[in-house]
Amino acid sequence: MTEHENHGRGWVAGCRLRAHTWDPVVLAALRPGPRRRHELRTAIGGISDKVLTEALRRLLSRGLIDRHAYAGAPPRVEYGLTGLGRGLVEGPLTALGHWAVAHGDALLEAQDEAAGDRPPPA
Repeated sequence: MTEHENHGRGWVAGCRLRAHTWDPVVLAALRPGPRRRHELRTAIGGISDKVLTEALRRLLSRGLIDRHAYAGAPPRVEYGLTGLGRGLVEGPLTALGHWAVAHGDALLEAQDEAAGDRPPPA
């Protein structure tokens, strides 16, 4: 095995950021600025409260977002990107978004072709 191949295997096996499906979506929804839970759910659409809660906890524990509780009646909580989270959103996630827009049609065509090759469900 070459050094390059070994480095690649170690990088994948030791990946420090294992994203869940909704994590990048939540991060992208926080890009414009801090938001409350209901604002996040509205901005994202299609995410359950349970899944949003899990994503927020995961992103908080990884230092990608922060949580600010404000006293008052009623009390409110906002979530926002940390510097680390902003770096991820502004860099790799933005690049991935540009790539997805540029290649979205080709991705959908490939999915359609793959679906056509599968036998119908029994």
